[in-house]
Amino acid sequence: MTYSKTFTVRWADMDPNVHMRHSAYTDYAAQVRLDFLADQAFPMRRFAELGIGPILFREDTRFLKEIHLSETIRVTAELGGLSADGSRWRIVHTIYKADGREAAVVAVDGAWLDLKLRKLTMPPAELTTTFTQMTRHASYTDIVREKK
Repeated sequence: MTYSKTFTVRWADMDPNVHMRHSAYTDYAAQVRLDFLADQAFPMRRFAELGIGPILFREDTRFLKEIHLSETIRVTAELGGLSADGSRWRIVHTIYKADGREAAVVAVDGAWLDLKLRKLTMPPAELTTTFTQMTRHASYTDIVREKK
């Protein structure tokens, strides 16, 4: 089953055009990513204990429909790609209006950062397993890392 959360759009999410500001879309996507990880036994305190954290390389948002104040939206998180070793990942978030129409798609590419060394690192096996068990987005492709 696809992981999702439902939200009511807040006044703080609005822009002068009286629709949801562009950065609020990515804020909701980020919240769903963190909620997904927490629900899979990886809350932020666990990452602190492990000395690692998620880091983004790319964030791409496609805006499809306006979202207005007090609308109910549903935000999903699906796996868009994963490297064989779990060190790189892509998550695709779809933001739906209450009537089921897609309002936006937010795709993020990321990896794991060693919080002490400030360098990319490998995740623990159980975190890679968590990602492999995510519902795959229709655009899923394996992430193949080039050897240096």
